Amino acid sequence: MLTDYFKLAVRNLKRRGLRSWLTMLGIFVSIATIFTLISLSLGLQAAVNEQFRLLGADKFFVQPSTGFLGPPGSVGGTLLTEEDITVIEKVQGVKDISYIVVGNAKVEFGGKTRYLMVYGLPAESQNVYIETGSFKIEEGKFLGENDVGVVLGNHYKTQNIFGKPVRAGNKITINGQDFKVKGILEQIGNPDDDRIILMEMNAFRELFDEPERVDFIMVQIDEGEDINEVAERVEKKLRNSRGVTEDTQDFGILTPEELLASFQIILLIITGFLGGVAAISLFVGAIGIANTMYTSVLERTREIGVMKAVGAKNSDIMIIFLIESGMLGFIGALIGVVLGYGISKTVEIIAINQLNTNLLQAAAPLWLIVGCLTFGFLIGAVSGTFPARQASKINVVDALRYE
Repeated sequence: MLTDYFKLAVRNLKRRGLRSWLTMLGIFVSIATIFTLISLSLGLQAAVNEQFRLLGADKFFVQPSTGFLGPPGSVGGTLLTEEDITVIEKVQGVKDISYIVVGNAKVEFGGKTRYLMVYGLPAESQNVYIETGSFKIEEGKFLGENDVGVVLGNHYKTQNIFGKPVRAGNKITINGQDFKVKGILEQIGNPDDDRIILMEMNAFRELFDEPERVDFIMVQIDEGEDINEVAERVEKKLRNSRGVTEDTQDFGILTPEELLASFQIILLIITGFLGGVAAISLFVGAIGIANTMYTSVLERTREIGVMKAVGAKNSDIMIIFLIESGMLGFIGALIGVVLGYGISKTVEIIAINQLNTNLLQAAAPLWLIVGCLTFGFLIGAVSGTFPARQASKINVVDALRYE
């Protein structure tokens, strides 16, 4: 019996042709939007989790309280210094430490000029920073102590930032001074990392006339230590050395868990907002299905009367219309899933080839596909509930007389 219901529903959908496709338009647009959002969110989450896995659970970060995102050296007058480095190194549980200073520089190569960020890094303690960024040398070598040279991100070699590739052994000019390119890094997938310029700390401080400033500190803890306990010890020691209290503290400490939690909150807010937009489209699609089913009831009033006259029950009529509306939602969702996956893969390809980042990835787990299809069917069935009830209650005599 159920098979007959489905066959009848398919036949009626085919008969309405273009109207059925127009009705499904709102459903597959909304499902495609929802699928794309969730797919990219899952892919982004997986990529970020992988970055944190590579980072490791044995490192935390110290920065001025207003953050590392503003102009270097101008974070509300708050500065970290090499004196803070000395304090942190003496804290129990600290295994190693690295730090960077950032400056904006005029960089010249091959007759072209760019204004770029340059990072000063102490060569003797660069391992923590290298592990943190998962940096690997593709060409040349890393910086040695007192090296008057630079290491460049992969884009300087592969993206022609200066109109032609920069290779290890070339010379570039930074703020009027020539530096030999010691090495080129492998591509990371993050545009900021792939455009990085690393310089040995002593050379950086001389070039930028920054004798003490520190912009960002990376701390690695001893094996077996609890990262939160070590971070708390560092925080207390820095408060004492800087003469601040918990209320007036002018620096911040971030553990990987806190960074990941902050990212997840931001991602959730963005996804929720865009999901709300998709929900509006879904609501419009549901109204379209309901409208189509009401029209179908009117067009098929006489047919309903015939079915009742030959023995069809009210429940049979209602099931037929519910299946029909559910199939509208299901087919719309199926198209939406295919379209959504196509959009997600397109975004992934554009991100890799044009934006040079692998953070935006398309994910399509089975539960997402099945969930979208089921959701589409349910939306269609719910939208058709009232028209189906109306069809089931039509009086046989009135229906047979209907023109």
